[in-house]
Order: sequence, then structure tokens, then C-alpha cells
Amino acid sequence: MTGLIERKHNWRSLVLAGAMLSLVLPAAQASAQVASPVLAAARASGEVGEKTDGYLGFPGTPSAEVRRAADELNIKRRAYYAERAAAQNTTVEAYALTMGCQLIAKTKPGEKYQAPDGSWRTRSAEPPLRSNLCPA
Repeated sequence: MTGLIERKHNWRSLVLAGAMLSLVLPAAQASAQVASPVLAAARASGEVGEKTDGYLGFPGTPSAEVRRAADELNIKRRAYYAERAAAQNTTVEAYALTMGCQLIAKTKPGEKYQAPDGSWRTRSAEPPLRSNLCPA
């Protein structure tokens, strides 16, 4: 009987861990894709920033290398968003918007992000401006 109780407890723990991972993993995967040294440097210099639609954008005119790296990442993000949107029975655009909210929230001071009005802002120590479309 004790073995049965332990298996039920382990099963519940696995389900809970899986649910928690499903909430954290998307933002972690999307932001981890920025690990490219080209994009890391571009992010630090303000050549690229997170857009409200879940993709990288350009506050100014980027170099060809930065544009190519950002375009490659955006293609990967789009594929990831499509996969996750299908699994959650939502649209790619809705999923991407939610990811945009999360990725903007994860920006660091000094990095660029797109404000809800479409303007580019530099993140300060304060939280970034949030769209009222972002989940609470």
C-alpha cells in the first residue's frame, strides 16, 4: 500500500513540475535563442530590441550581419510560436504577443524594447512599459 501512495505522490509531483515547466520554458527558450554573440552585442549596443509582437526589431539601421542574425532568430521564433500555438489551440499571433510581453519583461537595463505605442525605449531600472494586452 505504501508503494501505491508513493507512486501517486510521484505522479502528482511530475504533473505539477510539468505544468510549471510549461509556463517558464517558452520564455526561456525564446530568450535563450538570443545567445548568438552577434545578437548579444547588438542587444547591448541598442541595434536590436524586443518588439511587442514577440520578435526582434531594429530601433535604428542595423548592420547586414545583425539583420541576418535577427532574421534567422525571428524565423526560429515563428516556428516555435506556431508549434506552441497549435498545442494550445490558439493563433500564432496571439501566442507571439504573449511571448512579446514576457520577453520585454525580461529585458535588462540598457536594452531596447518597443513600448505599447510602438516607440522604442531603453530599459531603465524600472519595469518596462506594458501593453494592456499583456496577461497579468
